[in-house]
Amino acid sequence: MNSLLKLLEAEQALFPIFSGIDAQVKQNLKRVLSAFRRHRVGAHHFAGVSGYGHDDLGRETLDKVFADVMGAEAAAVRVQFVSGTHAIACALFGVLRPGDEMLAVVGSPYDTLEEVIGLRGEGQGSLIEFGIKYRELPLTKEGNVDWEALPRAVGEKTRLVLIQRSCGYSWRSSLSIEEIEKIIYLVKQQNPNTVCFVDNCYGEFIETQEPTHVGADLIAGSLIKNPGGTVVTAGGYVAGRADLVEAAACRLTAPGIGSAGGASFDQHRLLFQGLFLAPQMVGEAMKGTYLTGYVFDKLGYPVNPPVLAPRRDVIQAIKLGSAEKLIAFCQVIQQYSPIDSYVEPIPWEMPGYESQVVMAGGTFIEGSTLEFSADGPLREPYIVYCQGGTHWTHVAIALEAAIDAIGPA
Repeated sequence: MNSLLKLLEAEQALFPIFSGIDAQVKQNLKRVLSAFRRHRVGAHHFAGVSGYGHDDLGRETLDKVFADVMGAEAAAVRVQFVSGTHAIACALFGVLRPGDEMLAVVGSPYDTLEEVIGLRGEGQGSLIEFGIKYRELPLTKEGNVDWEALPRAVGEKTRLVLIQRSCGYSWRSSLSIEEIEKIIYLVKQQNPNTVCFVDNCYGEFIETQEPTHVGADLIAGSLIKNPGGTVVTAGGYVAGRADLVEAAACRLTAPGIGSAGGASFDQHRLLFQGLFLAPQMVGEAMKGTYLTGYVFDKLGYPVNPPVLAPRRDVIQAIKLGSAEKLIAFCQVIQQYSPIDSYVEPIPWEMPGYESQVVMAGGTFIEGSTLEFSADGPLREPYIVYCQGGTHWTHVAIALEAAIDAIGPA
């Protein structure tokens, strides 16, 4: 009963914020509908082709619609991208050449990118193994972008700047579109030829603009996150300058093929439908993060982002402080998932991650993080990262049980 009262209190306090999210969903949906209308999307675009995938009208139209929605010159939306990390890797390998320098300006990248760069693992064709120079601009002590040092960090040989929009497995604020625009401005002031690349995972439709609307040269992300609207079964995207998108597509396929090939395996309807649903699904996920942050803040746990702070992605982090609580939290979320509710999550070695990870992922699409899920690496200070949620009421039901299982800090 106590947990139910806490949730009712949170819902009442957050009602004005929820109304604001609904207004933003409407604005983003208008943008999507305008792109569908402008490119005359029809049922005939749902039909795909087999084999090489040449002259696929549905795929070509989807690319144009997606680029339009993202404020980009071009896009490549492909089920052949196995993850957001794969799409990001194709973008990086497409742009960078031996001797080039890549600068990460928001501290250390997400765990799964460390092996792509060559910071961890056996190499296996990492950027560093191919002769790409890599540097990081550390965050300030407060966990913010070092605005003072940023201009000095960009040099004549800095070919690409990596901007990771989401906090990943770090205790920092995710970036707003305004901050991304400021980073791009400062970088271009120092070196107009530097490619500003944004890892856009978890950030699509959080605001009414995307990084490509404010000057990003290239962005990449996953379709089993925000832009897939919880119905796309696999894939990722790159969007931005046409030449850079084509360069990334050539890494996905082959030089000479680029974006002109690749069958979509009769997935076009879901790809279009997922993009249509995405603003609404992201809005529900945002409501879920507010609710989660509010309740666990009241229980005495540090939360990131703070309770009433504007959301910049679909992730809510809670510093639980012990492995036992981290595991117990994920087990409860799994129990209240629609799929595999009977499964008990345990920590395990997950490909691409440095530490063991415990993950609650009872989702219809495996690994979907726009559906409600929770995970965290088994390392101090034992932070759980709650993600997604197709409707905030599902999050509320699961949280009621999580409150009882975890208790106050």
